[in-house]
Amino acid sequence: MIQCKDCEYYEAAADGRRTFKCDPFNNIKEPECLAKWQLLRLDMLISGYRTMLSWYESMGPMQQKIFKYVERELDDIDEADKWKLEEEEDDDENDITNDPEDYV
Repeated sequence: MIQCKDCEYYEAAADGRRTFKCDPFNNIKEPECLAKWQLLRLDMLISGYRTMLSWYESMGPMQQKIFKYVERELDDIDEADKWKLEEEEDDDENDITNDPEDYV
């Protein structure tokens, strides 16, 4: 099995960063290269997920504030419209029953 550091599709930068120019659809040399490539992609996905998760955690307190604000606003709207509902309930209580015999 060829090591990545010995492969022609591998480059190491002076700052220690490694670059893999192998493409699993075009130029993989050995079957093990595909497994390594899959591990690298999985590691990149996990790194992206962790970054997204930390961003969501930092947004949590702000979301809680927004939820409380919206809840307060909705309660204020309900309180402001409460007089309309009370008037409708009073009208319903004063109506004559809808007995069909009353209309005959």
